[in-house]
Amino acid sequence: MNDLADTSAQPATLDELRRNLAPLIADAAAFDGWTREAVQQAAELAGVDPELAAFAFREGQMAMVTAWIAHVDEVMLRAVPPESLEGVSIRERIRRLVMARLDAAAGREEALTRAIAIMAMPGNVVAAGKLGWRSADLMWRVAGDRAADYNHYTKRATLAALYAATLQVFARDTDPEKAETRAFLDRRIEGVMRFEKAKARFTRQPDQRFSVTRLLGRLRYPSR
Repeated sequence: MNDLADTSAQPATLDELRRNLAPLIADAAAFDGWTREAVQQAAELAGVDPELAAFAFREGQMAMVTAWIAHVDEVMLRAVPPESLEGVSIRERIRRLVMARLDAAAGREEALTRAIAIMAMPGNVVAAGKLGWRSADLMWRVAGDRAADYNHYTKRATLAALYAATLQVFARDTDPEKAETRAFLDRRIEGVMRFEKAKARFTRQPDQRFSVTRLLGRLRYPSR
């Protein structure tokens, strides 16, 4: 894969080691699952002490999946830096960022399917929700969102749901060009944009909103 981290130098921290090994573990996970065997295989390929790698992922499968997501974050930021989005519509910014993340997982659909199953386990749902929120928050920040009110939360919740649904389609899309995934993503983004426009109308300033009381008052006391 062309998004592999540089493993020629020994990582300075365990977090760096996890990110470096994550794509290699994902490759192995397609055959071995997200297991200790996958970690060992990745360590051998990277020239890392297998015992150190095992220690780095001692917390198990979710630690491996979390590291892979962190790796995807880095790939996305390299592929779509904030400055590349200047002058681009919000709709297109989000589309590019989501596609960059999907491109980082291309060729690893089986590993992704297994990771989704792991995150859906009852004991992992809370951690998986936090990971989805973090991914959505990063995409919105790269897209330039500075909302500090309740929109900060609704935007991230909406994007997290959109991304999760798109991942499901991507994982089973056998077309090398991912036409079904792209079409699904475009439809979902269009739906979100319509929702945001409707929400903006509903949350306008009080004096700009439709008011039944005001209408009845005008009917009773028409302006002269």
